[in-house]
Amino acid sequence: MARIDAFLKLGLAQGCSDVHLAVGVPPMLRMNGDLLPIKFRKLTDTELETYILEILTEKQKERLHEGHDLDFSYVGEEGGRFRVNIFRKATGYGAVFRFIPAEVPTLDDLDISPIVKKFCDYHQGMVLVTGSTGTGKSTTLAAMVNHINESRSLNIISLEDPIEFVHPSKQSQIIQREVGTHVLNFADGVRSAMREDPDVILVGELRDAETISMAMTAAETGHLVLCTLHTTSAAKTIDRVIDALPADLREQTKGFLAMSLKAVVTQVLVKTPDGRGRRAVLEILVNTRAIAKLITTDQTHQIPSQLQTGKDLGMQMMDHALLDAIHAKQIDPDDAIRHAIDKKKFQRFVTDPSLFSSIDLGNRDEGEAHE
Repeated sequence: MARIDAFLKLGLAQGCSDVHLAVGVPPMLRMNGDLLPIKFRKLTDTELETYILEILTEKQKERLHEGHDLDFSYVGEEGGRFRVNIFRKATGYGAVFRFIPAEVPTLDDLDISPIVKKFCDYHQGMVLVTGSTGTGKSTTLAAMVNHINESRSLNIISLEDPIEFVHPSKQSQIIQREVGTHVLNFADGVRSAMREDPDVILVGELRDAETISMAMTAAETGHLVLCTLHTTSAAKTIDRVIDALPADLREQTKGFLAMSLKAVVTQVLVKTPDGRGRRAVLEILVNTRAIAKLITTDQTHQIPSQLQTGKDLGMQMMDHALLDAIHAKQIDPDDAIRHAIDKKKFQRFVTDPSLFSSIDLGNRDEGEAHE
């Protein structure tokens, strides 16, 4: 058994989401959002390098020694699947192991808004799941793919870096391809997927202009395209896509978003009141004629007002979703205020007054917080 498996086994036993290994500190576990050290000595550079090299292939060792970061999936000898990132820093190597549950979650398991199931029923267009790193985007996408897999007879092609949840084919056929192993990059993967008779294409990350352009082409040509993007609101997501492509394609991009973007789901993870777990809270945009017009006329700053008035269509702003979850006693208000845009609305729910010294209560992004 690789020695690194002992830390992973401990992390799984504790119920952590991530195991962090770095030179100069003991191994650390991410527990419900907090990073906590385990009772172990500080790792030296030689010690950690030895641990890491034990689990790498010869090709991976070559890439690491050439100065590249590594992203791959790892299954411990005693079970447990992890998404791994290995990197170099000033004091030596570092590694992060993200636990991937063996069972693919359902949308009901995640208690996701029912409107998200409707997004899975689209036959073409683009659905974006967005949020900052570590907010559960991959988990939500996996649950959406699982819903399609169980309810429709389709050909689903998934492009990931690396493969996380492993989907057995059920009513649908699922083909999972890994960037760097099966395809060179996401853009090439989408290009290839369109020749493989797909109904649904999952793109693990829209990380560059070429990938965004290929995903847009796929969505325009009769495929349902599910993607993730590192943005923190619906309006910022649309601006990010427009700004990512060359200026001479700006009008074409806006036209695509107005016609083919179906929905944007932006999520954060907020601690539960007992502090023993975290819950996804969602901002949801459903594309309508009014929102399409705002996109084509460069008025995306007015999108939040459409989210407010579109509740009957399943839309919701992040602040409203957070407040609803607080009233339902589903999340900790002391953690919720950290994710809020208009933080003043949350003051009366906060139980720890010391938070006010570290949070700017006047901080609200123009165009995103509306009374």
